Order: sequence, then C-alpha cells, then structure tokens
Amino acid sequence: MKRAMDLVGALAALVLLSPIVVVLCILVRSKLGSPVFFCQVRPGIEGRPFKMVKFRTMSDERGPDGALLPDDQRLTALGAWLRSTSLDELPELFNVLKGDMSLVGPRPLLMDYLSLYNDRQARRHEVRPGITGWAQINGRNALSWEEKFELDVWYVDNRSLWLDIKILFKTVLQVLKRDGISHGEDATMPRFKGSNRDD
Repeated sequence: MKRAMDLVGALAALVLLSPIVVVLCILVRSKLGSPVFFCQVRPGIEGRPFKMVKFRTMSDERGPDGALLPDDQRLTALGAWLRSTSLDELPELFNVLKGDMSLVGPRPLLMDYLSLYNDRQARRHEVRPGITGWAQINGRNALSWEEKFELDVWYVDNRSLWLDIKILFKTVLQVLKRDGISHGEDATMPRFKGSNRDD
C-alpha cells in the first residue's frame, strides 16, 4: 500500500505541479546558470547509494584558494526562498517514481555519515528515505542531530499508512509556516560529526 501511495502521489503531484516545475527551471537557469538540478549520491534503504535530485540553490563561488566558499556564502536569495518554501525538493518526486525514495521516511543524508551512526541511529536506513518525515514535522533543522535520529527511529518502529497521511498533511502546514528552516547561525544544519557509539 505504501509503494502504491508513493507512485500515485508522486505522479499526481508532478502532473499538478508541472507548470511550477517549468517556471522554477527557468528561474534557476537564469539566476544560477547551468546545471538547473543539484544531484548528489545519498544512502537509501539499507544504506544503498542512489542519486538524489533537487533544484540547485547555491552558486559555485570559490575563494582565493580555489575551494568552494561556505554554504551560507553560496546560498543565493533565490536558493534561500526555494529552501524556505521546500520547492527545491520537488525534483525528488522523480526519485519516488524510481523507487529510490518514498514520499514519507527519514531524510536521506550524506554518504559520509554512514560510518558515524551508532547502531540505533543506523536503523533509519531500514526503510526508504523520504521527501518528508516525522522529524521534518517535529522541528526540522531546529532539532539537534540526536533528536532527529530518535524521531527517525520512532518512525521506523511505528510507521503505518495513516501515519504517512498525517505526516503529509502536517508537512503542508509546516511549509506554509516555514518553521525550522535553519539551525542557529547555520543556513541549514551543521555537519554531523558522530555521537556516542553506544546504542
């Protein structure tokens, strides 16, 4: 049932939102140039890698040493707006259609983090990652990493079709309120550096 809801929901959303997707493609191309999409390998179910697609929100500005500037310096006004409205996530609907992601599940993080999780935190990979999830409607980036992982594991243990519907409904309200977009002084979240290795 969950996979069926993912397919129907993602396809319906892409059809309904296709005009918005086209406009956003034009905006990103005109403001940030090419490529329009940001693609990055992320861990999926059981930690298997897949290529996640989002709208690009950052410039490629580099410092004198040739290294990319920090995220908060490369995040453009358009990018900040896309993130605050969660519109940068729309291309992930294609990931849902492919089966790499679900509409609801723990957010796919960086491959580098896989070796940093303790056994309990690693359980977030027992299900497909999602466009939205239990942690996203309960604080989003305002939470600490440990709090987010606890909410992810709670979802893994309590997931159901009705819970997914509740999360999707509350996600719409969360996006409209634009709560929990940043974490303190960081544009999104600081890098996860690991926590206690015990369960």
